[in-house]
Amino acid sequence: MGSRDADIDFTFTHPTTARAIVDALTAVGWSVDDPAGGVTHMINDADDMYEWYDSCPGDIDEVLVRLDAPGNLPYTVAINVYHPEARTGGMFMFMPGRTKVCFSPSIERRHIPVAPAFTDLAWYLHALVPALATTGLEGYEAKEIKY
Repeated sequence: MGSRDADIDFTFTHPTTARAIVDALTAVGWSVDDPAGGVTHMINDADDMYEWYDSCPGDIDEVLVRLDAPGNLPYTVAINVYHPEARTGGMFMFMPGRTKVCFSPSIERRHIPVAPAFTDLAWYLHALVPALATTGLEGYEAKEIKY
């Protein structure tokens, strides 16, 4: 049968931060409060261990400070976002250097109605790009691959 993987790789003109992305997205209806009722985030440390954490939505400022801490700049960090009205979301993964950020639609992924095997990447682009354009977005590449 195989599985499918979809993502959107965003490139920014200058290093960005988790706070800048979260602020831009929450201003247009996205949330860091996922359906399970928490803020899910990740820090990949010097040992190359991906450590996932769950925090309370009220702790979002602390989470963003941790993700954007200078000591974490050489490492990959991530945070999940969710669009409550559309009932979908995914993970934003910030690569070292912070000019490349990958979005993976992984929470109740939207599919194309007439081609349900495929992810509706156009919907995600329409929902994300206008907000990210305010944060120095330079370009993006959207792809879906079957394994």
